[in-house]
Amino acid sequence: MIDTRLTGKVALITGANHGIGAATATALAAEGAAVFLTYKRLAPLNEPAYPDTYDRVRAGTADDVVQRIREAGGTAQAAEADLSDPETPERLFDLAEKAFGPVEILVNNASGWLSDTFTPTERDAFGRPLRIVDVQTHDRQFAVDARAPALLISEFARRHVARGATWGRIIGLTSGGSDGFPTEVSYGAAKAAQENYTMSAAHELGRYGITANMVYPPVTDTGWINDEVARAVAGSAVLKEIAQPEDVAEVITFLASHQGRRVTGQTLRMY
Repeated sequence: MIDTRLTGKVALITGANHGIGAATATALAAEGAAVFLTYKRLAPLNEPAYPDTYDRVRAGTADDVVQRIREAGGTAQAAEADLSDPETPERLFDLAEKAFGPVEILVNNASGWLSDTFTPTERDAFGRPLRIVDVQTHDRQFAVDARAPALLISEFARRHVARGATWGRIIGLTSGGSDGFPTEVSYGAAKAAQENYTMSAAHELGRYGITANMVYPPVTDTGWINDEVARAVAGSAVLKEIAQPEDVAEVITFLASHQGRRVTGQTLRMY
């Protein structure tokens, strides 16, 4: 019997005002978890290579997500947070605990994504603008996609062990990672670091009842898909169709569930 119920559990999900984060918050709440969402409103890209809707969802709060969860009978609260600030992880755990109690599920979904490259190329294969790797592209990407997840995992583990807890889940999102990511090189490198932190957590924290895994989604429509990307996916021998955020949320929910208790130290690649 498959039982994904998470009644009484508390989840902290970063980057949850749209896309995979919002879908994950909705899915976990539907299974009974109280979900604490974080988000950061981002300035518009104002770039024709991205659909207009992408700017709108990136610039929004998580209020609509929280409202939908509550209207469906779930429990949710949200806070805006800058994950590039090293003091943010501790503050988020304080806020989540004040709202719902100790956090038992951590989903590291937020990203400081940008496209950068080592080449002089100005546009990628999908017409999106590129930047040369420099201090700014490196630091922005690593602050949000590597350092923040590491500090969130550390804070999660510290509080978990201090209260003598025996059940916990850490789930991160990756792309590129150790495979490299041409034209998104800092993103791929930062995700590789996050993968390594998460795998270390799986080895070190298993004795405390914590599993730690990464999910590698397929091309997923979180608002950024343009016609060129859609054509590339349609012509791929491996990718059959563009995934929806809910598809990825299902895998994350499985890893958070009782059925995921024997899965740890893995990167689950979706197609």
